[in-house]
Amino acid sequence: MCASRSGSRADAVLWTGYFFLRGLVGVGVLTKLLARNRPEKRVLINTIGPVWDGNEVWLLSAGGATFAAFPEWYATLFSGFYLPLLLILVCLIVRGVAFEYRVKRPEENWQRNWEHAIFWTSLLPAFLWGVAFGNIVRGVKIDQNFEYVGNLWDLLNPYALLGGLVTLTLFTFHGAVFTALKTVGDIRERARKLAFKVGLATAAFALLFLLWTQVDGGDGKSLVALVVAVAALVAALVANQAGREGWSFALSGVTIVAAVAMLFLTLFPNVMPSTLNEEWSLTVTNASSSPYTLKIMTWCAVIATPIVMLYQGWTYWVFRKRIGTQHIAETVH
Repeated sequence: MCASRSGSRADAVLWTGYFFLRGLVGVGVLTKLLARNRPEKRVLINTIGPVWDGNEVWLLSAGGATFAAFPEWYATLFSGFYLPLLLILVCLIVRGVAFEYRVKRPEENWQRNWEHAIFWTSLLPAFLWGVAFGNIVRGVKIDQNFEYVGNLWDLLNPYALLGGLVTLTLFTFHGAVFTALKTVGDIRERARKLAFKVGLATAAFALLFLLWTQVDGGDGKSLVALVVAVAALVAALVANQAGREGWSFALSGVTIVAAVAMLFLTLFPNVMPSTLNEEWSLTVTNASSSPYTLKIMTWCAVIATPIVMLYQGWTYWVFRKRIGTQHIAETVH
């Protein structure tokens, strides 16, 4: 049980780190909501251009850790949620290609089509991750063989759809605050104003979703995480209005971390509850690998995670300066 706890904590840390950085996908959504012209779209893309691919390392690590630590959970999750997870994967691939291919040709249709791709492949994963984790927390139809026996429509329940709205608005808010932190001039001011509007919607959706989660299966620890998430979100809105983008970004990150932590705290000791029979639920015990495997995985995470964090922190520091349309060459929009 101790090894299972360590494995689950390592897995939770990696997923939390991914969602913290995944929040920057909101910048892709802003290419339609905020940018008024092609140079401004280039500015938005450039704010995450040096770092977006490094952020995806956390997804690979989290997926690999889930497979290594909890193979039964991994098998049930990726077989039962095959279509939405496949759609997320396709979006990640297309979005990466869109970033690189958009400026390869000067034709209007070429660039506009790739801009559409950036928007939709940023929006859909932001929504689908919330739907997926909403179903994981709520529970799904798992039989005695630990196999998902529901269908796609079972995943589109009110709780999961609300979770999708939470992640979509939260990531968009996180991206808007990051844009305000990384830009200068008029686009910075408009990003702050948009962040406040999106932040209010986020607060409404998140409060409802987290309270619903707490009432259904929360305890004292998850309640603390709920309070931290809500308080951090409110503080992020206040900091944003005061023009303190750095604090607002840090606090919106705390919101994401606390919200994800609450979901894992609510789940524990389950990793995927069964709505058909509690005894058929996947737990940190019956879904985990051998203690030896978990021990090795935990040590790998303890050693590798700080290195990745230091490297990514250095990357963000190197590319810390603000940019604006004046930094975009006229021939490269």
